[in-house]
Amino acid sequence: MIVLMFPGQGAQTVGMGKELADAFPSARAAFEEADDALGHPISTVIFEGPAEQLTRTDVCQPALVATSVAAWRVATEHGLAGDLVLGHSLGEYSALVAAGAMPYADALQVVAERGAAMQAAADASPGAMAAVLGADDAAVEAMCAAAGDVWPANYNCPGQVVVSGTMEGVDRLMRAAAEAGVKAARLQVAGAFHSPLMAPAAARLEPALGRWEPLPPAIPFLSTTTCRQEPPDHMREALLAQLTAPVRFGQAVEEALGLGADVFVELGVGRVLSGLVKRVRRDARVLQVGTPGDLAGLAEVVG
Repeated sequence: MIVLMFPGQGAQTVGMGKELADAFPSARAAFEEADDALGHPISTVIFEGPAEQLTRTDVCQPALVATSVAAWRVATEHGLAGDLVLGHSLGEYSALVAAGAMPYADALQVVAERGAAMQAAADASPGAMAAVLGADDAAVEAMCAAAGDVWPANYNCPGQVVVSGTMEGVDRLMRAAAEAGVKAARLQVAGAFHSPLMAPAAARLEPALGRWEPLPPAIPFLSTTTCRQEPPDHMREALLAQLTAPVRFGQAVEEALGLGADVFVELGVGRVLSGLVKRVRRDARVLQVGTPGDLAGLAEVVG
């Protein structure tokens, strides 16, 4: 079973996808379609920067979807067919495009609004996030409860949990972690994502998601919020919950493995998700498609 994986915010880098766009008309078309759907040349920012503009939440999110869809289209042309799709946070929108449940133009427009909504919520209620390393989930949950105003945000893999909350809450948790001999590192992010502080963003995003009519997926969509294969009538609810609930990527990978997954292909930019999968199952087979040079690795998978 082949799982198609799509990265989320934080993976972006100036120039991502440009080699694919230069080499393959289908990838080039994906970026041109993004420019048209958004009404501005986002491809120029993706390929040329500046980095400060690309990292803006409202720019970064559609930029990553465009890059992932470009990579997915090229990989599909080279014979890749998935049996299951999943994404890390924002990556769920790319996954839904690949599954056939969300039209590409709709995904771009919704995530542009999602990014703007998340930035507005972050500006209204400043927050922070930190990665806690080397502690089990229960220990991190206990530290969050004791610190107050901080919550688990990403269960990435065994021994890696990202927490999110108010500035003061994250500060208290980091002090408690240091006292307990647990490593914690503050992340460079714009707000307290995947926490209750994002409730205003969910409220703002709801009308945009309401205009989308989910289609039956051609490939099952495994939500990393619910860790279930979600049908069309639950997809909007899962995407809204995603803003204030933790991403359970590690548990979703375990669910996929339990279903028989043996190959995970990361589509877009970077290798972060591949690394997390290997932390969940050391012998899992992982591949990435983000440049023309990566396509050689697909040969054994697609036969």
